[in-house]
Amino acid sequence: MARTQKNEFSILIVDDEPLIRESLFEILWLEGYSVCKAASAEEALLILKSSPMDIVITDYKLPKINGLQLLSLLKKDYPKIEVILLTGYATIATAVEAIKNGAFDYLTKPINDSEFKLSIDKIIEKKKILEENAELKKILAKDRRASLDQLIGSSEKMQKVYRMVDAVASANATILISGESGTGKGLLARAIHQADPGRRDKPFVEVSCGALTETLLESELFGHVKGSFTSAIRDKEGRFEYAQGGTIFLDEIDAFTPNLQVKLLRVLQDGFYERVGDNAARKADARIIVATNQDLPKLVANGKFREDLYYRVNVIQINMPPLRERKTDIDALAVHFLTHYNKINQKNLKGLSATTRELFQRYNWPGNIRELENAIEGAVIMAQGIMVEPEDIPNLVKFQELENDFYSPHKASPNGTLAPLKKAVEAPEREHIIAVLKKCNGKRTQAAVELGINRTTLYNKLKKYKIHSV
Repeated sequence: MARTQKNEFSILIVDDEPLIRESLFEILWLEGYSVCKAASAEEALLILKSSPMDIVITDYKLPKINGLQLLSLLKKDYPKIEVILLTGYATIATAVEAIKNGAFDYLTKPINDSEFKLSIDKIIEKKKILEENAELKKILAKDRRASLDQLIGSSEKMQKVYRMVDAVASANATILISGESGTGKGLLARAIHQADPGRRDKPFVEVSCGALTETLLESELFGHVKGSFTSAIRDKEGRFEYAQGGTIFLDEIDAFTPNLQVKLLRVLQDGFYERVGDNAARKADARIIVATNQDLPKLVANGKFREDLYYRVNVIQINMPPLRERKTDIDALAVHFLTHYNKINQKNLKGLSATTRELFQRYNWPGNIRELENAIEGAVIMAQGIMVEPEDIPNLVKFQELENDFYSPHKASPNGTLAPLKKAVEAPEREHIIAVLKKCNGKRTQAAVELGINRTTLYNKLKKYKIHSV
């Protein structure tokens, strides 16, 4: 917190003349400052080792180490300290050298009380401004971080996204967010809104454009007047109106019909729109963020999306990477969703088992983060133990297929080579254990007797071969 009282600022007076030292001490003490005294530069440096100071007032002519030399030492070791240099032998060259070396001010003896106090006041004012600016930067940084906390992941691709959010936060340019379904484009749009200090306190309005017909979407975006169509029984404000001063997020921008593309283009070019059935132009003051999971340049080439509109929405583009390209983030995302659904379902699952984590890493998640969230939600509901096991996942079939591919000795890898000898040898053993378990109706103790091994050995093999259920 920025300091407001004079006694919160500490000042050190350095002068080998006792009369001047005591005189300056009294002036500052009566003003309410916290003041210390030193008769030499050496003594001053000893005081600074244990007592931080905001200001040092030093005489130029000191024994051994003079005022200019002390100034240089202070600027090297205590750069935040402001220094006022005093001298009874003023010259222009000395004054220039003092200021050049970092002195805040240069005063001549005998000291004028008013001039002296004014110099101190200027330093205090400067320090207050610097401290307030530093606090403001911390608040802004905290707000940016809070907005980005919705986005989880520390992978390099997500770090790039975070840097982009910081860079565009305060800009008014239209932003295009691209990426596959389920990658979190809506969360990114909201994060950008929250990171914008000029708009974060205003509305964030999201419109799922692909879910509405042309007539409904036009009315939803721009509003309508009574009687403009059959069900328009009263005037209605649109989302652009509601988002005034804030942000409007248009998801699935590729769903816009040619007619709506023209109307959106006018908003982007001129900043105006009309309600459906009205001729009065209204001013749009909302930051526009659009998103798509389609290849817009391809749509432009096929005549399905206006080229001029594409260039208008694509001022700044941020791509949300698919989950398969940021697998190092899977654990953090899974923990986040696990915590969330634990709370909702009043469960206390501790985490994912090692086997589940390995399967999650090998799976390519075509549904991206949304698919991962659904898997965790279902697992929390189904789980009976303290860890999420593969058998707790409702859609276990796809993971079992992944395991079967992994253990198939005759399945060629992408480069055409067959499985290594170790895997080829292990595969029949795995299949035999599964066959025996099926014969014993999944009873592991009975299966261990049938296999001629103890239960511990069987459990180890079940874990090794990732056999969860039969």
